[in-house]
Amino acid sequence: MRHDLVLRVVAKLLLPFILLFALYVQFHGDFGPGGGFQAGVILAAAVIFHALIFGLADARRVVPEPLVESLMAIGVLIYAGVGVAGLLLGGNFLDYFVLDPNPVHGQHRGIFWVEVGVATTVSGVMLKIFYLFADRGNVDE
Repeated sequence: MRHDLVLRVVAKLLLPFILLFALYVQFHGDFGPGGGFQAGVILAAAVIFHALIFGLADARRVVPEPLVESLMAIGVLIYAGVGVAGLLLGGNFLDYFVLDPNPVHGQHRGIFWVEVGVATTVSGVMLKIFYLFADRGNVDE
C-alpha cells in the first residue's frame, strides 16, 4: 500500500482531521460522551493508519518507541498526580473540589487533567501493542 498514490494523498488529507477529532473528543469529554479513553484510542488509530499507509518504519520515525513508552508512564503520573494533589490540599485521593477555591472549577480542573492522563496512557498502550504485533509480521510490504 505504500506505493499507492491515491491512498497516500487521502491519508495525508484525513490524518489532520482524525487528530482534530481526537482533540474534540478529549475536550468535549467534560460536557458529553467521550473523554480520555476514546481520545487516546483515536490518537493511536491515527498513528496506526499512518503506519498502514506509509509503512511501519515511517510511523516509528513519527512516533518512536521510546516516546510511546514514555507516554504510558507520563499518563499514569498525570493521573496519580491529580490524586496526590487532592491529598496534599486536604482532600481525599482524586477529590477534585480542593484543586481550586471554587469547588466547581476544581471539579472541572481535576476531571480535565485526569482525562488528559487517561488519553496519554491509552494512546501509548495502544501504540505499544501495535508496535509489538507489527514486529511479528511485515507491515511494510
